[in-house]
Amino acid sequence: MNRDRLDEFQRIVEKIYDEFDERFFVHLNGGVVIEEDVCYHPEVRDGDLLVLGAYRRDLIGRSIILYYGSFMEMYGYLTEEELEREIRKTFEHELTHHLEFLARENDLEVEDLKYIRRYKEK
Repeated sequence: MNRDRLDEFQRIVEKIYDEFDERFFVHLNGGVVIEEDVCYHPEVRDGDLLVLGAYRRDLIGRSIILYYGSFMEMYGYLTEEELEREIRKTFEHELTHHLEFLARENDLEVEDLKYIRRYKEK
């Protein structure tokens, strides 16, 4: 693993996090976690469905998970600026899951399920 790239990833995540008002993270008691693993979706075929991030709700609490290994697998060749754009998209996507959960909405979850259904139909 490239330690410099992981440090860069962490700095980018911290920068994005700091751009949001703290109220967006209310009840995100597990915080934002960076996992070093590559994560594949359970429906994966041929290693072509990486999971970049997840919103986790469990007994420990609620957290946003960003999979560094998956980002490197998919975007490891990008410049720092380009990588930041991709991390931001995933960060905002997972934060939206958190906010929708708090609001008892599930629009994004429905969209994610539609995406997986289309993937499986290919």
